[in-house]
Amino acid sequence: MNVNTVSFPGLGLSFEINRYAFVIFGIEIYWYGVIIAAAFLLAVLLALRSCRNYDLTSDNIFDIVLFAAPVAIIFARLYYVIFSWDQYKDDPISILRIRDGGLAIYGAVIGALLVAWLYARRKKISFLHLADFCIPYLAMGQGIGRWGNFVNQEAFGTVTDLPWRMNGNIVNKYILSVMPDADLTQWGVHPTFLYESVWDIAVFLFLLFYRKRKKVDGEVFFLYLMLYGAGRAYIEGLRTDSLPIGSLRVSQILSVILLVAALILFIYRRIRWNRADMEPAVLGQSKYGTLLQRMKEEEAAEAAAAGNETGTDEDGEKAAAEDDKVTGESQNTRDDKGTGREDTTGITNNEQNDSH
Repeated sequence: MNVNTVSFPGLGLSFEINRYAFVIFGIEIYWYGVIIAAAFLLAVLLALRSCRNYDLTSDNIFDIVLFAAPVAIIFARLYYVIFSWDQYKDDPISILRIRDGGLAIYGAVIGALLVAWLYARRKKISFLHLADFCIPYLAMGQGIGRWGNFVNQEAFGTVTDLPWRMNGNIVNKYILSVMPDADLTQWGVHPTFLYESVWDIAVFLFLLFYRKRKKVDGEVFFLYLMLYGAGRAYIEGLRTDSLPIGSLRVSQILSVILLVAALILFIYRRIRWNRADMEPAVLGQSKYGTLLQRMKEEEAAEAAAAGNETGTDEDGEKAAAEDDKVTGESQNTRDDKGTGREDTTGITNNEQNDSH
């Protein structure tokens, strides 16, 4: 059945949605894939628009997208298959039929982060700096992508009578399976796809805001893990299609682990940053220190040059004074010598007069 009916009776809303958006060469292109592709494209465009403000290039973004996209899909499928093995063990070929559904967002996140880490090592870029830049767009993509679950009527929650409860041709089968006598005008399910979509978009906006104000690399990435983990842990408890591991929910356990680990790492890096900020700066030991050192050297060179110029002027003045002094002494000597000749002449004349 390609047409799904979805309604929110408490809000007076009802929709009929075709599962596929259009047909190309006889192949039905599902809305789920179109929505995921649109979210992916928007994330890339936004990243390209602001990457230079964070010392990254468009080539960095294209390279990561080129490798991360296929790896993320493979990991998303593997994650789902591993924890749903009973569904595939008798027909392993069905693992390749991704169009039938079965992708786990946590698998996609793990695959994308692995590619980003390897890329950062190869290009000698700080992984945490790269993750801080990219991770908000991942949250945005997740928020948009959840609307594919709305079209397919999947990833919904348990039965509820809240005003925003959701009904539909697929949802109603589930409701009647757990509440055979349920009045479908009064009962529906939690639209958990909507809960997560709203939460992810809110996380995206907060991370964009915080990214400009972070104190140290890694904070935005760790905040994503904390916030998404907290929201997902709660929402996963409402869902009816969670992947199990025994009696526990895999994604819920992983969310709690990521939340705790990210919180510890966030606090640890902030403490280290605070300590470094309180210690006296050692010139030349950091980019800031190197800049200070260079500025001091330039100031010293300018001062030395100014000193040399001043010294030259003073030396010139001293030399001129010495010249004046020598000139004066010479003149006096000449005057004295001239006077002596005059006195001798006078004495001679007197002697001559006495002789006469």
